[in-house]
Amino acid sequence: MKVTRNSQDTNNGPPDWFTGDVYLDPIAVPEATSTFSAAYVHFTPGARTAWHTHPHGQTIFVTEGSGLCQCEGGRVEVIRPGDRVFFEPGESHWHGAAPNRLMVHIAMQQNDESGSPVSWGEHVTDEQYRGSAPE
Repeated sequence: MKVTRNSQDTNNGPPDWFTGDVYLDPIAVPEATSTFSAAYVHFTPGARTAWHTHPHGQTIFVTEGSGLCQCEGGRVEVIRPGDRVFFEPGESHWHGAAPNRLMVHIAMQQNDESGSPVSWGEHVTDEQYRGSAPE
């Protein structure tokens, strides 16, 4: 057993990966033979990821607020606390806060053989986001 005291600061989400203000707090990082990672991700209203894929899929678990998620070509889903979303390996998707609500989720995924958990794509445009936001 290994207890790790929280000594890491909250990080701003990189602008190449996110639109709006997003904050990341690591929960688990790959260590030894583990390829698993997890983070709390805090989205301010309207903030969202860019389109992206995960080599081994991704599970998000919503802990606070209200959010949106969408797979490429699919419909937008509203997500709320207690909801779990699994994105299939290689499935292009985005997720983030609703336009008028904060949203926090735990993101869980595994790294590929090269050590990467994600491949980032284009930003979700304001038009795409507004067009997908529920009334």
